[in-house]
Amino acid sequence: MSYYFSKKLVSSFEEAETKIIDELKKNGFGILTEINVKETLKKKIDVDFRKYKILGACNPQFAYEALKTEDKIGVLFPCSVVIQELDNPAEVEVAIMNPLEAMKSIGKPEMLNFAEQIAQKLQSALSNL
Repeated sequence: MSYYFSKKLVSSFEEAETKIIDELKKNGFGILTEINVKETLKKKIDVDFRKYKILGACNPQFAYEALKTEDKIGVLFPCSVVIQELDNPAEVEVAIMNPLEAMKSIGKPEMLNFAEQIAQKLQSALSNL
């Protein structure tokens, strides 16, 4: 199993970003953080990079339940969502971390149950793009 789920779209970058945020919301996720990698790399080290954003998505109910079960689980929060422009500017890829792979390292079976439910919601958001 891969550490991420992804889908390529024929879309503008901005359109893909709006769509994935909307689909995540429909599945109970909010966006806590946004890192504009293109802008950050230009500002910090003066390099040009393709459009690339990292969104930090979180489902508060699952986060609460997971924190009650494992107090250090916050190091794996939030779920990262990458939106990146591909070589063809009319194509964009959206990739989302696979929480099942991340949770395996914890060694608690009950955490895998949370991860499976979260993975299903993330995959649902991705498949609806």
